[in-house]
Amino acid sequence: MNAMTAAHLTLPLGSIVRVTNLKTKHSELVRITDRGPFIPGRIVDLSFAAAKALDVYLPGTAKVRLEVLQSPEPLDAGGRWAVQIGSFAGQNAAAELAQHLQKRYQMAKVVKFASPVGDWWVRVRVLDDDRQRATTLARETETAEGSVFLVRLD
Repeated sequence: MNAMTAAHLTLPLGSIVRVTNLKTKHSELVRITDRGPFIPGRIVDLSFAAAKALDVYLPGTAKVRLEVLQSPEPLDAGGRWAVQIGSFAGQNAAAELAQHLQKRYQMAKVVKFASPVGDWWVRVRVLDDDRQRATTLARETETAEGSVFLVRLD
């Protein structure tokens, strides 16, 4: 929260990126340390410190440009991939969707887990954590319960 960090869905954890607030032109370097944001249309979720430094704290959201400066893993190859679906207010709703998806995708591992903010998520781990399989599954999956996100696990 008090470090210059951010969450991103697909950049390798540990990546260093420059985030520029397009309105104020302020730029800061942040490290990708988490997954998210799990809100359609958003590309990065800034820590409190990063949001303050980039003048995003008070408005809550802003249009930004993201530039990858350093990455511990290749951006275009490899990685371990999954599809994340959520969010659910209760564990039972997440469990029902997980059970449905496990029947539909028998060659995948479906897990439900509590998110850091208290709601529940469902994640589908495809065979060999393959990016192409996960991308296809994300395109094929629609739920009334929540949005579908391609996420990198490493």
